[in-house]
Amino acid sequence: MNKTARPKKRDAEILNAAAEVFAQRGYHGASTKDIADRLGIQQAGIYHYFKSKDAALAEVCHIGVTGFLDHLRDISASDLAADEKVRRAIAEHLRPFRERRQYNQVFLNERRYLVGENRKRVTALARKYERALQAIFEQGVRAGTFRGDLDCRLATLAMLGMCNAVPLWYGSASDADIDAIAAAYAEILLRGVSA
Repeated sequence: MNKTARPKKRDAEILNAAAEVFAQRGYHGASTKDIADRLGIQQAGIYHYFKSKDAALAEVCHIGVTGFLDHLRDISASDLAADEKVRRAIAEHLRPFRERRQYNQVFLNERRYLVGENRKRVTALARKYERALQAIFEQGVRAGTFRGDLDCRLATLAMLGMCNAVPLWYGSASDADIDAIAAAYAEILLRGVSA
């Protein structure tokens, strides 16, 4: 977003509208006019906030992946055992699907359409997240909590695959349902990796 002295509330409204439009229509099906219409403003007004549709997508994706990273930093820095870190990482990975569902959905489904520097920036954050998750599995192997022959990269990708599929089938269930899904996923994954 252009950095000017605009009220933060308006920035949030614009971003929320962009996230909703991209989540509903996909990147190629969405237009800046759709975002403007959602806000009740002229299409030209969107360009005051974003240089392009790609810039709007990049900002929404950036928020989507940053939400994942922020929570994982706290988990990684804790003194918890690796298995408990995995449990918490799964719960925190799924929590945004009920709180900021559109942002995460757009990050997961539409980031592949980013180009240039926007793509590099979002991809770098996604890889940082993956490496932090993999480090938790590696910690568990070193501690003897997880199997010594565990392929930590594949365990990371398995966890992300399970968690990232939730928005495909998760409807309007309650917060308790998301918590139950997180607990079940943790149990499934940990049974497969434990020593």
